[in-house]
Amino acid sequence: MQLLPPVLRLMLLPVLNVLGPIIIGFSLSMLIPLALSLWKNDGASAGFEIAFCITFFTGLLMWLLTRRYKRELIPRDGFLLVTMAWVLLALAATIPLYVNIEGISFVHAFFEATSGITTTCGTILSGLDRLPLSVNFWRCFLAWMGGIGILVMAVAVLPLLGVGGSQIFRAESSGPMKEGRLTPRIADTAKAFYNIYLAISVACAVCYHFAGMDWDDAIMHTFTTVSLGGYSSHDAGFAYWPGRAVDWVCVVFLLIGGINFSMHFIAWRKLSLKVYWKDVETCGWIGTAALISIFASFMLFYSKTYTNVYDAIYYGVTNTVFVISTGGFANTNYGEWPLVVQLMILFGSCFATCAGSTGGGFKMIRAIALVKQGNLEFKRILHPRMVRPLIIGNKVIDKQIIFSVMAFLMLYIVIALISTIVFLLSGLDGLTSFSAALACLNNLGPALGSLGPSYNFSALSDFQVLFCCFLMVIGRLELFTVLVLFTRGFWRA
Repeated sequence: MQLLPPVLRLMLLPVLNVLGPIIIGFSLSMLIPLALSLWKNDGASAGFEIAFCITFFTGLLMWLLTRRYKRELIPRDGFLLVTMAWVLLALAATIPLYVNIEGISFVHAFFEATSGITTTCGTILSGLDRLPLSVNFWRCFLAWMGGIGILVMAVAVLPLLGVGGSQIFRAESSGPMKEGRLTPRIADTAKAFYNIYLAISVACAVCYHFAGMDWDDAIMHTFTTVSLGGYSSHDAGFAYWPGRAVDWVCVVFLLIGGINFSMHFIAWRKLSLKVYWKDVETCGWIGTAALISIFASFMLFYSKTYTNVYDAIYYGVTNTVFVISTGGFANTNYGEWPLVVQLMILFGSCFATCAGSTGGGFKMIRAIALVKQGNLEFKRILHPRMVRPLIIGNKVIDKQIIFSVMAFLMLYIVIALISTIVFLLSGLDGLTSFSAALACLNNLGPALGSLGPSYNFSALSDFQVLFCCFLMVIGRLELFTVLVLFTRGFWRA
């Protein structure tokens, strides 16, 4: 430890001391698929045993070696803690996949784990139906754990670092939170979110089962539905089931998952659904889903992609919600749809879901803020002496927040463009490059072109795969959280 520079030692070692118990706790989650493997006798238990031992003792060693550096963490430590947690947990989650899946490289296994824990869930695997049940369970369970981790981070951690869409509601009001919390203590906020998340998960599993899934599939698809993930235990996805009930169940719970979980908390506490309709962001999310679904359904019928009206509505609505929620499921190859429909639903994934949800992208609250600010600017052009603050709902939004939203949008666009160029230079075609950049940044999963819903990411080179992992992590952690680590000022004493 003494070999590290003083500044790095002062900042890194206290963070590692906190990460140690987190990694130990994560290792315990591997005991669940291990028990499932032993129960089903699917031959994958050895991989989970190896992964548990490596992960547990790594976390224990990390904690023991850094005990003397334990201190109260400051906000700057939070950026390093959150980023390292997501990367190290993805590495730990890679081990059982690498050991249990025959012929997979470590880079590909790391992609699958990163994709799961960031709830991107774009897969690099084929032959999912032939995988051991415990391995499929682990893939889906990663998304579920990543989802609850994202919720706690988005509402209880990122606002305290000055990052995240939910910080728009930091002012004292009747809105969802103050200083990013629903309760006085972050631990209580995390507990409240876990209880809501678990309750929604149980309801989703029951609905899936009665819609036609067996309990194994119902539980695994619940994991990736409420987390807005998108992993499936079957190569055919939802097309595996002949009925359409499971698709509609998925749509309902994706819509629920796309709402700010703070609103679920308030609705539960007040025992009233009115809070949803009074919330601007929730209405924006549901309204956007409805409008794009109507557009997609109309275009599918108008272009004669589907000659039956009900088929056009069914495929238009379900796949629109699958994509704009950043769930990433599919029940047909929408890569064969009119390009305008493909691009519209891809664009919707950039902003449709709410802050404080497990969705990815720019977030609805930021989009609302920018639209309202643009409207104010038009009015100021017509009435130069007008003095009117930006109001969202019944809350006055500080100018500094608007500046941060604009900075986020600028950075989002720049990263998307640079990423597209990187993919182009690495050999992908234009549509695939552009959609892959957005799909990874938005934690959507499947892209368009050669990475569309009928394909997977297995054809990518190791460089392209690792670049996708980088985009998934920075997209999941709201860009600034990771990129600030690459600035010189962050590492100064």
